[in-house]
Amino acid sequence: MDLADLTRVRYEKRDRVAHVTLDRPDCLNAMDLRMHEELARVWDDFEADDEVWLAVLSGAGDRAFSAGQDLKELAARIDQGSNTPATFGSRGKPGWPRLTERFELAKPVLARVNGHAFGGGFELALACDVVVAAEHATFALPEAKLGLMAGAGGVFRLSRQAPYRIALGHLITGRPMTATRAHELGLVNEVVPAEELDACVDAWIADILRCAPLSVRAIKQAAAAAATMPLEQAFRTRFPWEEQRMHSEDALEGPRAFVEKRAPDWKAR
Repeated sequence: MDLADLTRVRYEKRDRVAHVTLDRPDCLNAMDLRMHEELARVWDDFEADDEVWLAVLSGAGDRAFSAGQDLKELAARIDQGSNTPATFGSRGKPGWPRLTERFELAKPVLARVNGHAFGGGFELALACDVVVAAEHATFALPEAKLGLMAGAGGVFRLSRQAPYRIALGHLITGRPMTATRAHELGLVNEVVPAEELDACVDAWIADILRCAPLSVRAIKQAAAAAATMPLEQAFRTRFPWEEQRMHSEDALEGPRAFVEKRAPDWKAR
């Protein structure tokens, strides 16, 4: 995987964790086509690397997680006549499949939101599994005010993850919400003062890594798939990651470690 020429994203792997940072702080980490292309390579590498079990997605600086699509780039394409009409999804565009469409990604992704998460930035956060935000963070899907569509899943995910009428109100007005309000709606797991954000993220990392990685992946996959299934069907369904977990060494290691009063030595196999 060629990751040597990343210019829009910082990507570091240490202690089982992939740290992915949107790195355009001068423009509030707005996502241009180059960033999407780089992110696709990063997510491919994360998914393929058996040594990393969790990703943390953040934005450089303390002003924004991401302001969403780079509208200056979009306007330039419109002026040049090179822009084509776009609707839901990123198929056929640079960076496909983007995180918002990696429906089979079973490894957990934690969003560290420090500042604005607008448009595509909010959509990225909605696609993550755990969201931790600083108190000054704000969230919005302002596409309607720009003649655009929250086509990276914002329309679909916000109306599923928040009460429908509340979600629709934000979608058709573009009104922002505070981190505290997002927490009240269940869109954010935890809100802390900015100076405590990294410690909070580290605590979540530690708690996730204490768990068996195959159990985490099986839980994520089953929970996501079953969310739209009748309960009886969910019980009957065979989930691929659960099939791996139930026959894994880790499924034996956990009970043994408990009885022997020691920390389990997870192998992810």
